[in-house]
Amino acid sequence: MKPDRHTAMCILIKQVRDDFPFTLPEAQICAGKCVGCAKKLLELADTELSDWEVRLANNEQPTFGDISRLAKLCKNIRRGLVRNELVE
Repeated sequence: MKPDRHTAMCILIKQVRDDFPFTLPEAQICAGKCVGCAKKLLELADTELSDWEVRLANNEQPTFGDISRLAKLCKNIRRGLVRNELVE
């Protein structure tokens, strides 16, 4: 059985938080290869995820479009992080 939209968004947020290197120090993020600003990409992802965490805590129900947009944004950010060799 598929999860409801609230659960699906929570799962997406957890997967992204587990995958992206949010805890790396800035010196390590900016030390290696730089193709686009990895620091800004991580800040954008963190802002979006935090926004949805607050909205979910306030019992806001995401639409399928909301889930799709966040997933697409995170997929594109991940591509940038791969180019900067921060994730595999």
